[in-house]
Amino acid sequence: MSAEERTPAEEAREALRVARAGASGEPAEGDSGSADGPERGAAPEARPGEVARAALRAAVAARREGEVAPEEADAGPDEPAAPADPRPTPTSPRPGDAAREALRAARREADRGERRPRKTTPRPAPAEGHSAQAQAARDMRNFLSTAFRMPDLADDAGAEAQPRTATPEPSAEHAPTPPAPSTTATRTSDHPAPPHHPSSMATPHRDSELRRTFPPFAPRPEPQDFATTWWGQAWVDALEHTALDVNRLARGRGYADAGNVDAITVTPGLVLAYVRGSRPRPYRVQLRLRRLSDEDWERLLEAAVDSPADIAALLDKELPHTLADRGVPLLPGPGDLIPQCSCPDSGRPCKHAAALCYQTARLLDADPFVLLLLRGRGERELLDTLSRRSAASAARAARERGPAALPGVRASEALAGRPLPPLPAPLPAPAHPEAPPAYPAAPGGPDPFALDQLATDAAARAHALLTTGRDPVGGLTLWQDAVRLAAARPGSGLTAATRSLYATLAAAVDRTPAELARAVAAWRQGGLAGLTVLEEPWDPPAGRFDRARPLLLAADLPAFRPWRNHLTHPAGHAQLRLGQDGLWYAYESEPGHDDWWPRGAPDLDPVSALTTLDIPDAL
Repeated sequence: MSAEERTPAEEAREALRVARAGASGEPAEGDSGSADGPERGAAPEARPGEVARAALRAAVAARREGEVAPEEADAGPDEPAAPADPRPTPTSPRPGDAAREALRAARREADRGERRPRKTTPRPAPAEGHSAQAQAARDMRNFLSTAFRMPDLADDAGAEAQPRTATPEPSAEHAPTPPAPSTTATRTSDHPAPPHHPSSMATPHRDSELRRTFPPFAPRPEPQDFATTWWGQAWVDALEHTALDVNRLARGRGYADAGNVDAITVTPGLVLAYVRGSRPRPYRVQLRLRRLSDEDWERLLEAAVDSPADIAALLDKELPHTLADRGVPLLPGPGDLIPQCSCPDSGRPCKHAAALCYQTARLLDADPFVLLLLRGRGERELLDTLSRRSAASAARAARERGPAALPGVRASEALAGRPLPPLPAPLPAPAHPEAPPAYPAAPGGPDPFALDQLATDAAARAHALLTTGRDPVGGLTLWQDAVRLAAARPGSGLTAATRSLYATLAAAVDRTPAELARAVAAWRQGGLAGLTVLEEPWDPPAGRFDRARPLLLAADLPAFRPWRNHLTHPAGHAQLRLGQDGLWYAYESEPGHDDWWPRGAPDLDPVSALTTLDIPDAL
């Protein structure tokens, strides 16, 4: 389309493109400019208003040129031209409409250029003043986009920040990064989502020996004293005596009672917390306190070592007056607490710093080691140092004192004759030994019945020794004593109740349970003499043993076969043994077997000893 066929709107748009191309330094479409790019010193980027005015001027000029009718322009040289109609044609836009349309197009182009970069020929660097202004504008836009963003949970709560007296202009490389766009579903409502604020900005996972984080205190429904101990009250006094406005202190107490103070972080020389005020973003508040020097700590530790009561009080979470009055400024005085807050209030202190100070007093009430941490030393380090110094001090004092003299008595006094008082009269012996106490049964423990038997036997021996002056079983051998103990157990023979006891005693004396059972029968028959008759055959003298055979024949008994002190029935099932005590002991065995067991009771008459056997075949 030629230039004569364009409408005024198209002319305006063409003028707009030409103006923008001229402002950017690029040749417009159809421009015969040099292909090497714009010349140096090209005009700076045109603003939308200037472009709109240029478009308006171009539209007016186009309208004036368009007043000539097309028929007149196309007429030949011999044809007369028709008179021009002074009124504009219905299709011709007005200059104002063309200007507004050009302005809207310029704005759309500007918005489109900001969203996506245009591939243009590199322009020369603008003037130094214009570049500085553009850079400052961009920095300010970036800063305002993140000025009210809440800090992350991982922010360093323990870093020491300077008080913000004025807001500096951030540079391009240190400008705050705007928050990342949310990946959640698009909201259908036109209202933006409320800003999300973290519940706490504390980082307790970073705590160490010299950094402690305490959770926020719960709100209190009724106002109460923030300090109940004398050292906590001294902390509050240090703040209130230097306050210039009591109203700020009252508002700070209200903030503390309402729970507006977040978690408190304590490091050497610094108390840090975020305090919620009237704005959504909390304020960063600090309380600074001078740390003690090494010389001050040396004097304080020496004073504590010299007084063990002070160490005991510290272990009980108490701060003794004697430790604080040793010339070391342990507690803060007026003017020692230096508050700092990010709020615009210039009061000293502001209500946010006062709230943090009141809540810190509650921490000091519960644990005085918080005050010592503020002064520069942690709890574990202090306790270890006090323990080492106390031990060294005690050892040094012991060396200086030397060994103490041992109490004693002179040899002349010890060897001198002294009259001894007469012995008291012996107490009468009891009529019989008392029963021993009952012993409870325990899994894996000794047999209660065996313990009861041993205690009963010991009581009987003690009673015999006390009343007669001798122990009847004191001269027994180990085997004889084992037989005696087994014979004192109720029952006879190897029964289920006695099998365990017999096995234990037999193993102790290297015998078999059968041998022990036979010896028990002999002991029960005649005691120690009966056991001797069982185990020790002997040759009796002539006389009593020789007269026993005629007595047996006179009782219509067969002739017994003699062997040493034994007289055996011809059938081999009955036997008489003469003991060294002059008594006859009857024995019994199966016919044809040499397995003799004591039976009955001993007697002076051999015939009577046989009659007690209760064996009909023996008569």
